[in-house]
Amino acid sequence: MSSIAPVEIVGLARTFGRRSVLRGVNLSICSGEIVGLLGANGAGKTTLFSILAGLSPADGGRCRFGSSGWLAGHPRVRTRLAYVAHNTQLYPLLTARENLELFAALRGDQGVGQRAAPEVLARFGLAEHADRRVSTFSRGMAQRASLARAIAAEPEVMLLDEPLTALDRRGRALLLRVLAEERARGAAIVLCSHDLDAVVDIADRVVLLERGVIASEIRFGGDRGGFRSQVAGLWSDVPASVGAATAIT
Repeated sequence: MSSIAPVEIVGLARTFGRRSVLRGVNLSICSGEIVGLLGANGAGKTTLFSILAGLSPADGGRCRFGSSGWLAGHPRVRTRLAYVAHNTQLYPLLTARENLELFAALRGDQGVGQRAAPEVLARFGLAEHADRRVSTFSRGMAQRASLARAIAAEPEVMLLDEPLTALDRRGRALLLRVLAEERARGAAIVLCSHDLDAVVDIADRVVLLERGVIASEIRFGGDRGGFRSQVAGLWSDVPASVGAATAIT
């Protein structure tokens, strides 16, 4: 069966009461690329992810997945898309291994989950903690387990909302390495983070969501230093009243 990538978003809109959070978002996401999504708090990033994941309806526009044009929320899209939200979405009284196996079973991949869990947990440095309850994990370890849960399904599209939250230097390095490996596998990845250094280090392009629209886009041209300067300049143009992000160092 064909992939759910690329993702084509045209004129996507979402309103809450009198407030227009998304006002005509246009964006394409291709297989084998990482898109860094930047925007101040309240810019609409989480709302955009929620619509793409089929958790929230759009008020206008369209979002199509793959050459077949599946809609957000289609069963095929749900099984091949991974969304990592702010919270870890894990069952605290289950072990890390049991969490991965449970979510695999819910997707109908129980056998795959049992085989994949040890390997995926090892990729995030959790092999020796696989049989510990998540309730005993630090916040950073729980975040790594949540990311492992998402990766275990070998998703074709990944939506990562602040995945670096609570990660220490080792956890950050592990995540960036795994994302590079998933990109090489052909996954289409959208990375939303206030850690601009991480975004610059891994992204193939960066888009800025501002006041409900994609205001700017910068593509990586082969020079990380130049890319870093461009992204820093892009962010410095965002009005301070909109929000703040960690500065690029």
